[in-house]
Amino acid sequence: MKPVDLVRKLRRDAAFEPAALDRGKELLMAAIRQEVGPQRRPSIVPQLPYQDIAAAIAFLERAFGFREIPTARRVSPAGVVGHSMVEFGDSVIGIGTQGAHGAFSPKTAGTASHYISVYIDDIDAHYQRAREAGAQIASALHDHRTDYRAYEALDLEGHRWRFVQWLREVPSTK
Repeated sequence: MKPVDLVRKLRRDAAFEPAALDRGKELLMAAIRQEVGPQRRPSIVPQLPYQDIAAAIAFLERAFGFREIPTARRVSPAGVVGHSMVEFGDSVIGIGTQGAHGAFSPKTAGTASHYISVYIDDIDAHYQRAREAGAQIASALHDHRTDYRAYEALDLEGHRWRFVQWLREVPSTK
């Protein structure tokens, strides 16, 4: 809710119950901070090409825990999603049509040409989530020397995602 609308609501509520102002004060301050806060604009945004962008976004959210940035979604007059962005933690990846700038989905090209590493907090839970969502596991969950645990999975069009958790961040089971 916009701050101006929240102020109106608080005024109405306070007319019947003065304590409503105290309860609404923090909510109003949070709304103001959000409205005047700086917009996050990363300097570098990798782009991945997909045949079906809407399906790719749904899969990335379900299997890997990404979130679409709704304001980034571009839809054609025919209702086809042509571009969007997804975020994970403080990082952003663009999801676009294949063929743009000479890039093609591995599903079309027949081979993957890259992979993206994503650093996560709970690799065991993430691995289980990806498996349950039907992600194709390309490399099972494993410890890599003494540094980190990792696994690799392919999304529905064959892009390779590498998920990593540093071992020093893995909670001790003692």
